[in-house]
Amino acid sequence: MKRADTIELTGLAAIWGASFLFMRMGAAEFGPVALAAVRVWGATLFLLPLLALRGQTGALRTHWRPIFIVGITNSALPFLCFSYAALSITAGLSSIFNASTPLFGALIAWLWLKDRLTPSRTLGLAIGFLGVLWLAWDKASFKPGASSGWAVLACLAATLLYGFSGSFTKRFLTGVPPLAVATGSQLSSALLLAVPAVLWWPSAMPSVTAWSAAALLAVGCTGVAYILFFRLIAHIGPANALSVTFLIPVFAVLWGWMFLHEGLTAQMLVGCAVILLGTSLTTGILKLPAYFSRHSA
Repeated sequence: MKRADTIELTGLAAIWGASFLFMRMGAAEFGPVALAAVRVWGATLFLLPLLALRGQTGALRTHWRPIFIVGITNSALPFLCFSYAALSITAGLSSIFNASTPLFGALIAWLWLKDRLTPSRTLGLAIGFLGVLWLAWDKASFKPGASSGWAVLACLAATLLYGFSGSFTKRFLTGVPPLAVATGSQLSSALLLAVPAVLWWPSAMPSVTAWSAAALLAVGCTGVAYILFFRLIAHIGPANALSVTFLIPVFAVLWGWMFLHEGLTAQMLVGCAVILLGTSLTTGILKLPAYFSRHSA
């Protein structure tokens, strides 16, 4: 990667890491449904003019059906899940579970699209999911009055949906302009969440701080982040762009520590390391030595 690409990749990780901070700042006052709705509506209003300026609205009209599905599985429901999780677990912990997205993506691609699993990828899946299970076991509690267990399950449901969306996009939207997919998915999410947001709109008006967090979440962490991500895919390829996954927890923990005084436990650190090791093997960033690959095939 060129130096400019590395800077963009780091900037994208910082922005997406901040999304977990902003969800923590806004979820309590907005509630998960209203916050997710504000996020996708804001992102839609930001992206639609850009789509029109590039003359790609026709692609959105032509492929609206699969784009609508992507909107549900890659934006509306995951954003809702992470907003719910933000009510009871830290930004850093949510981001660590989010780092398992490539694991679910590889597993679903193998089951659905018949993508080949090499020995490195198989080992990576085993290691990564063991890290997820260990961290979930350590942090989840379903005791009366506790909500961390449901929050952990919400994070894992979101990553599973992200994994499904990757295979669905590859299967039905290959060749469609990425900006059309991004904009259409936010628009469909906005339409889907409009009525629930009205029904679950907070009775007390959220504070300026909560509104600011929601606005930054919508424009910065969704609208701008999509543009940066698709620029990186064009410049350095999808595999290298996916390496942003490894940096997001670093920034999420940093922002949580700086602004919300959240801590990082030894269990979180170990769990994150195991998940990222599994993810690096699954995505091909790390590979088994040739000797082990030959004798495992």
